[in-house]
Formats: sequence, structure tokens, C-alpha cells
Amino acid sequence: MGITVIIPLVLAYLLGSIPTAVIVSRLLVHADIRSLGDRNMGARNTAQTLGWKAGWIVAAVDISKGAGSIWMAQAFGLDPFWQVMAGVCAVLGHDFPILAGFHGGQGLAASLGTFMVLAPRESLYGLSAYLALYLLSRNFDLSAGVGIGLLVLQTWRFGEPTEILIGEVAIVLLVPFKKILDRHTHVTMLEDHTLGKNLPEGEVKSENGFNQHTTGLRK
Repeated sequence: MGITVIIPLVLAYLLGSIPTAVIVSRLLVHADIRSLGDRNMGARNTAQTLGWKAGWIVAAVDISKGAGSIWMAQAFGLDPFWQVMAGVCAVLGHDFPILAGFHGGQGLAASLGTFMVLAPRESLYGLSAYLALYLLSRNFDLSAGVGIGLLVLQTWRFGEPTEILIGEVAIVLLVPFKKILDRHTHVTMLEDHTLGKNLPEGEVKSENGFNQHTTGLRK
């Protein structure tokens, strides 16, 4: 793997690391989006907490991050496998952004951006299915799942390169993985917060998780 491969992969990760939702929330309400709503650094949480205009801005930029990573890989002359890897790096950058303390979103918009460049025709099918089902059900997760499933199915049906099909599946799997990871993190934070409230007087919870008795200690 030469420098002409490493550079676009690193740039793709850094591009994905731009914390769009955090920037927008700080500009609009002087608060970190990760402390608002469901604490997800994404377009959906931004829309629900700051309004649909802000949500659309975040969605557009995050989609562009995914698409830009593929265009950049293509500009470097990389083959389909490394183009897919650039997309993976962009999504990982969004999920674990070095520019925002490695606490990012779930990567759905960035994933969509990669799909729109790697498989534009198939992405249109998936996006149309998502929009139609969402208008009928108002269930975001169900609609997104069906849309992504149709996108992958159409990619196989139209005989796209195997690298793209496998890459789509890999990128898709990053979304529920990050969702589960975030849920576990939030549950742990809530448990720690509850434990701190319920400690007997004179005890505090130390950073390593053990209770320390503070009675008699002086500042």
C-alpha cells in the first residue's frame, strides 16, 4: 500500500471527522448537540432539537463528506476496492472524529453519500423506498432499514463489482454497530450518574469506579 493510497484514506477520515452537527449547534444555540436531544451527532437529532432547516444543513454536509471521500479516491486513481475503503474511512471519521474527541454520530448520512457515488442508480431506488415508507409510517429506523436493504439488493441485481457490494454491506453494518455502542455508552453514563446520586453521605465515586470515603478529609 503506497503513499498514493494512504493519503486519500487519511484525508477521507479527516473529512468524515468534521463535526457538522456540533458546529451548527454551537453557532445556533451555543451548545454541543451531543448534550441535546438523544445526544447523537447527526442530522436527525439536529432536526428534532434545532429545527428542520438546521437538520437539512447537517444532512447535506454529512452526505457530502461521504461522497467527497469517494470522489477524492477516484481523483487519486484508486480502484473500486480502495474507493470503498475511502468511504469506510469517512464513515469511521464521522463515527469516531478526531476533531471532536472521537465521540461522533452514527454515520447514516455519510454512508448515503458514499452509496450515491459508488452506486447512484441503486441509491435512487433505496432513497425512494425510504422516503415513501417514511411518509406512510413515520418510522425512521424501519424506513432506513428497508431503503438500505433495497439498495444492497439492487446492487447485487444489477451486477455491480463485488468490491462495491461487499463495501456497501460493510458500511451498512457500521451504522447498527455504532448505534449499539452509543446505547451502551449512554446506559453506562446513566448508571454512573444514578450511582453517584445514591452513594451514602461522605462517599464519592472515583474515576476508576470505586467508592471513596471522604468523611474527615480536608480541602
